[in-house]
Amino acid sequence: MTKITGPCDLLITHVHIATMDPSGGTGSYGEIPDGAVAIDQGVIQWLGALTELPISLQPKTLIHGQGQWLMPGLIDCHTHLIYGGNRATEFEQRLEGKSYSDIAREGGGIMSTVNATRRCSLDELIEQSRPRLEALLSEGVTTLEIKSGYGLNLETELKILRAARELEQQYPVRIEKTFLGAHALPPEFAGQPDRYIEVVCEDMLPVIAEEGLATAVDVFCETIGFNLSQTEKVFQRAQSLGLGIKLHGEQLSDSQGTQLATAYDALSVDHLEYLSEEGVKALENSATVATLLPGAFYFLKESQLPPVEKLRASGIPMALATDLNPGTSPFTSLRLMMNMACTLFGLTPSEALAGVTRHSARALGLHHHTGMIKTGYAADLTLWPVNSPAALAACLTGEHPSLTLYNGEVR
Repeated sequence: MTKITGPCDLLITHVHIATMDPSGGTGSYGEIPDGAVAIDQGVIQWLGALTELPISLQPKTLIHGQGQWLMPGLIDCHTHLIYGGNRATEFEQRLEGKSYSDIAREGGGIMSTVNATRRCSLDELIEQSRPRLEALLSEGVTTLEIKSGYGLNLETELKILRAARELEQQYPVRIEKTFLGAHALPPEFAGQPDRYIEVVCEDMLPVIAEEGLATAVDVFCETIGFNLSQTEKVFQRAQSLGLGIKLHGEQLSDSQGTQLATAYDALSVDHLEYLSEEGVKALENSATVATLLPGAFYFLKESQLPPVEKLRASGIPMALATDLNPGTSPFTSLRLMMNMACTLFGLTPSEALAGVTRHSARALGLHHHTGMIKTGYAADLTLWPVNSPAALAACLTGEHPSLTLYNGEVR
């Protein structure tokens, strides 16, 4: 391990470190027992066993970790955090026997939230979103993605993305913004999906790219969303504008969207309950991350499980996220998703923690910057008063981080 001398901004000592770095430490968490981490200018400069700490290191601030566990800041790589209104009545409708698809076809679902979001001002959207963001931050989230997609017209899509940008300026958190204009077909384009995709590609995307409001583009490729040809048109336009690719795929049926997304070097394909053998092969031969969303699986009472065993056997990185949204996953707890991934999908606690740290960083294209405790990485860290990293998935009993650092600053 690299040793440094001289001053540093912050030194954390007497901690057990779960680096989540496969090449660092031991065991499935990359553990360094009784370790220390030195931070300077927001970057991890040194980490290792306390016994190897350079004597000449001169920290401006010293934190004694009291034997707690130091872990990477958590990363929620798939949220729809900014929206207007709520859809509690749909929860009741589903319990009475209606399907998600039935509700969507009757004007509910995504379109219900679109109508409420269109009516909100920028300030109203920001204020309604604060409690959701603050709930995620309280659990140690230091990076998250926010998608648009509840506007479906240029004015409201811009409003959502600008609200995300404003929240990032107001809170100590990294927010990756994704344009999801192809989320659903708006009523003004009823029966004209190709025409709407043309508007997404030629009217919306260039403005969003020019303003730098998003780093990636997402499409809902599904029977109630958009077909493969329409999805590919969005991908082609996004790539021409230098934007990353993401996909909502294989949630309600095998759309074969995964094969298309991997052909465009997608960052991630998300949901995947109906992922086929061919889809698994496509992921195996790509750098695309499989993002699992157990909150939506649970809330929709889905019975089709994503093929976790096949993903694991193929060495495909599995990220986890809340899918925070008003209709199908109204959850603001990434730790609850970790627990659900273990109990419902069969992930191990170490796989779940990797899913909300290094794999979720990869799903956002940030895997060389955050998601692990590693020299040269951003000092996005959480200190937990637990006796094992497994507690983050196993024990939903009110523990919160005793300390969170974002870019080396105490939050």
